[in-house]
Amino acid sequence: MPIDADVIKSLHKYEIRILHVLERMMKHYQWVPEDDLRAAVKLSPAEMKYRLGNLIYRDLIRSDSVPYKGYTLIFAGYDALALSDLAAKKTISALGNKVAVGKESEIYEALGFGVVILKLHKVGQRSFQTLRNNREYMPEATHCPWIFASACSASREYEALKALNGKVKVPVPIDINRHCIVMSLVPGANLFRCILEDPDKVYREILEEVKKAYDAGYIHGDLSEYNIMYDGETICLIDWPQWIPPNHQNADATLRHDLDTVITFFAKKYQTSYDLEEAIRFVRT
Repeated sequence: MPIDADVIKSLHKYEIRILHVLERMMKHYQWVPEDDLRAAVKLSPAEMKYRLGNLIYRDLIRSDSVPYKGYTLIFAGYDALALSDLAAKKTISALGNKVAVGKESEIYEALGFGVVILKLHKVGQRSFQTLRNNREYMPEATHCPWIFASACSASREYEALKALNGKVKVPVPIDINRHCIVMSLVPGANLFRCILEDPDKVYREILEEVKKAYDAGYIHGDLSEYNIMYDGETICLIDWPQWIPPNHQNADATLRHDLDTVITFFAKKYQTSYDLEEAIRFVRT
């Protein structure tokens, strides 16, 4: 369901307070007990009931009565907190349309100092356990709701974009709040949507950028035609939450998989015959 900017703007300060308290207490509970929530928020019983009802009606939080009466923050409420904070900092001033949905993210246009992109990381229930098992940057704590896993994923990507900015063709990172990254608008389209007049030129440019990232200490980890943008003149590598360093124990296999995926795409679409071992040697030297 798309984010409703009008709902976020209309939230009462007490409702924002409840969302903040839920966020804090969910580090310890999957369902925050009603009595603990009331004690922390410090509103009258009548006011608390009204504000909780309003948040549930707007689908920003959920409640359950088993095994006890409790409340939990969901992604829409987490979105509201992130966008409210970004608006308060004047990083963004208006929310535009949803422009893409990925496996673990939603992409929106927004206004900041010009048009910017909001990437909201959203690690879903089905992918959460796989992510926790396979990505060692995840917290070791026994309780890590999906919303906090998403914040970890966003922080990881933001770290890579900051490090690579000016060295590799990646989106320019502008700001981050919780699971939401604000970055520059990347022109063009995903590579799989493009018809290339000179596939060899584009392939060589991709290898150059992969090499620059490798030299800077970053292997993409999920490179494919879906996260390479092309505007008719140049490419841009996007989606970096799964990066690993070249000294990682899985670095060889990960680099090989990244390059093999790109080579396979070009072979299928343009009948090219690029050599994987040659590509690997180029990136490493």
